[in-house]
Amino acid sequence: MVRHLLSLEAASAAWMESLFRTARALKKNRSHRKDLESRTLGLVFSKPSTRTRISFEVAMAELGGRTTFMRETEVGMGEREEIRDVARTLSRYLAGIVVRTHSQRHLEELARYSSVPVINGLSESHHPCQALADLFTIWELKGGFRGITLSYVGDGNNVLNSLLMGASRLGLNVCVASPKGYGPKPSLIRMAGKAARRAGGALEVGEDPKKAVREADFVYTDVWTSMGFEEERDERIKAFRPYQLNAGLVAHAKKGVRVMHCLPAHRGEEITGAVIDGPKSIVFEQAENRLHVQKAILLDLLK
Repeated sequence: MVRHLLSLEAASAAWMESLFRTARALKKNRSHRKDLESRTLGLVFSKPSTRTRISFEVAMAELGGRTTFMRETEVGMGEREEIRDVARTLSRYLAGIVVRTHSQRHLEELARYSSVPVINGLSESHHPCQALADLFTIWELKGGFRGITLSYVGDGNNVLNSLLMGASRLGLNVCVASPKGYGPKPSLIRMAGKAARRAGGALEVGEDPKKAVREADFVYTDVWTSMGFEEERDERIKAFRPYQLNAGLVAHAKKGVRVMHCLPAHRGEEITGAVIDGPKSIVFEQAENRLHVQKAILLDLLK
């Protein structure tokens, strides 16, 4: 059976922790390998990308493989050509397909008809590769998850969706603060809360950013206006202004708190330059870890 990575909805703690152990070993020794020699990974992107594209390209190169890049507008999935036909064709050429798309539905249909692994490089609903790199970063620094609190301040977007799915299964305590109407969906809160309790963690969702960060070991934020919501920019900036991750908000967290952001950052909006460049920031460690975790994902799915 072909295994895909479309979200973290079905990811187990055991699988994620195994992935993190592999990523740690790969990070310690970045010598070129031949595990995926003669394999080609397709990158089908409809959205701009810095970290996702480059990290997958470097990952495949360091594992002995190669990549080929296609803009989704060239492929025309669902418009120029039916998605099922694209999936069946690309499966004949490629060892796996990374898709960065506006539509989770298109991604899932592609996976349904693909005979090779499909990896979600970002959709409007989920960003599993980012969340796995973030959770690996926490695991790497703390050696585990029990008793650790991750606080997220900002928009209930695709990154938060994936973080909630992963963190809840790993036993993290998660606190979320978003303006009214911008938080995670109630169905996701129920699912993540139930998973967190089973794993020995807890989930708290509210609107008070100071309360959310009070016990934080890690404070995370992301842009207030994700791709596709540009028309709401002015309204969102007004609603989210009290949620800016600045020195004042960080001061309400634990003394040793670490600051996280998935990038790209809008400095002066959701986070200040002083915080992202400050001593508490591990933002660029997160960015680096995209490479190591995605190498582990490729070995797990493609080898």
